[in-house]
Amino acid sequence: MIRSLVLRALAALVVTTSVAGAQATTVIVVRHAEKAAAPAADPPLNAAGEARAAAFAELVRDAGIQAIISTQFLRTKGTAAPIAAKLGLSVETVDARLPQHPKLVADSILAKHRGHTVLVIGHSNTVPAIVAALGAPKPADICDDGYDNVFVVTVPASGPASVVRLHYGVATACP
Repeated sequence: MIRSLVLRALAALVVTTSVAGAQATTVIVVRHAEKAAAPAADPPLNAAGEARAAAFAELVRDAGIQAIISTQFLRTKGTAAPIAAKLGLSVETVDARLPQHPKLVADSILAKHRGHTVLVIGHSNTVPAIVAALGAPKPADICDDGYDNVFVVTVPASGPASVVRLHYGVATACP
């Protein structure tokens, strides 16, 4: 029941509208799923993260995603893998270590994927900045334990971008 409601909400947001012949761009921005606690510099997803990534893939499989952008880290690639496999898409990588990462992601989307629906998998410290770089109001910071946020940004052909914040999967401990 809840999955159905969320899918309908996503579908309503993802529908591209035509303004003077140009379509809006829809960007679904999500933080990577839960990562292993190992002190590794590049931890993979843990079991909960793998389950969340699979649930997310089911959630957005019918959202019309035409491109997927991730960072180079195992946890973001692991979150992207289930939906990329379902849709038969390759994952574009933008280096998260670059200080201008959010702007590079936004510029890439608007240059290469304008009018499409794009999925971006980021990090707690990059997701709000990516939303803002797309022209929408910057959401509050994501706490370290926050893995259930989904931001759907609509960038119209003209006018200001907007954002809707949703939650999915097992609720996490922070807002």
